[in-house]
Amino acid sequence: MSSKPFVKRPGWFTNKVLNRAVSWLSRRGISLAGSSVLAVKGRKSGEWRRTPVNPLTHAGEVYLVAARGHVQWTHNMRAAGGGEMFHGKRGRRFTATEVPDAEKPEILRAYLRKWKWEVGAFFEGVGPDSSDEELRSVAERHPVFRLTYTG
Repeated sequence: MSSKPFVKRPGWFTNKVLNRAVSWLSRRGISLAGSSVLAVKGRKSGEWRRTPVNPLTHAGEVYLVAARGHVQWTHNMRAAGGGEMFHGKRGRRFTATEVPDAEKPEILRAYLRKWKWEVGAFFEGVGPDSSDEELRSVAERHPVFRLTYTG
């Protein structure tokens, strides 16, 4: 990874309005295009942190793709090794394994096929029809975690 990892911080409107609205809806069992709420323990505080995410089911596996790059939840996920995924009031515990860059093109393609309308701006012109080489060129900027539900 480069010395300065890619991070696209959400703006005020996303943080204060969109993320809160998606989380509120998800806690009530209403999903926007498959969105859920990720809960993961903070690596420094040990407190549970929640953020809306778009889990991807692909080839029989469930993945979380960090469209905005190496953000707080990705650092916390690495430290905690897992967390809990909520849809409505029901949470499911999981362990998480980070996917190596070489394995990401197929996952990124599937993710962009489903959510490019929402996250495409963070992938610098790379989309679901891009070549494996083009997807590999952005892979290090977008952490991907394979989830294994434990309960």
